[in-house]
Amino acid sequence: MSSSTAKLQDIYNQQGFLSALPVLSDIELREAKHAFSELEREFGEEYTQYSLHNVHLQYPWVSDLTKHPQILQVVKAILGPDVILLDSRFICKYPTLKPDGSVGENGLPYVAWHQDMRYWGIDGGPVLSVWLAFDDSLKENGALRVIPGSHCAGMLPHHQAIRPGNMLTVNQEIPEELVQADEAVLCPLLAGEMSIHDGLLVHASDANTSQKRRCGFVIRYVSTCAYPIQDPDRPRKFHAAELACGTDQFNNFSN
Repeated sequence: MSSSTAKLQDIYNQQGFLSALPVLSDIELREAKHAFSELEREFGEEYTQYSLHNVHLQYPWVSDLTKHPQILQVVKAILGPDVILLDSRFICKYPTLKPDGSVGENGLPYVAWHQDMRYWGIDGGPVLSVWLAFDDSLKENGALRVIPGSHCAGMLPHHQAIRPGNMLTVNQEIPEELVQADEAVLCPLLAGEMSIHDGLLVHASDANTSQKRRCGFVIRYVSTCAYPIQDPDRPRKFHAAELACGTDQFNNFSN
């Protein structure tokens, strides 16, 4: 392990996240954005906002992104050499403010404070989430916000969100009194950069109040030694899971 990789690992273990890591070259970014624009034309923005789920199974260019060397280099530094690609999703916040500055009855789309592990049902190892920016991700268009070190507090309770517009499919959030919002850190990204965060890190993102789209590709990875938790109240299937790198001697996510 190089000294720079060890430093990244130390920071990640302490803070629960890393941000502004370069991934895509100018050419790679241009090609990826062009390919995504084809999906927007085919499906429409209402669909591509949140419903492009696990399309790495359908589109080779998306699958190639999940195994990009720059991404896997960092992922392996955190999780080790044997890694499962668990899931992927495009998330887009399109400009939604009306010309007069008013907001529709459903509110502006945002993501409430939450922990990814609440939804994944994984044990035996950490879940790591990558956010790969297709657009500049800034405060005004709803960049990621995190609570540094919050991954060390374990799983927090979640309840139904009250504010309309929450993009989380089950519409949950961590109660306000349990979130140290005054310690939140913004994670701005330039297009082609990524951030990564631990599955227990408390994070959120505000609404897009600009006229610029914020599109990102979210990829979840786990070590091969991790395994799904069976919950009869919420059965989980991992049909899109596949080996990202290394070898899998456990086969915990075999379909």
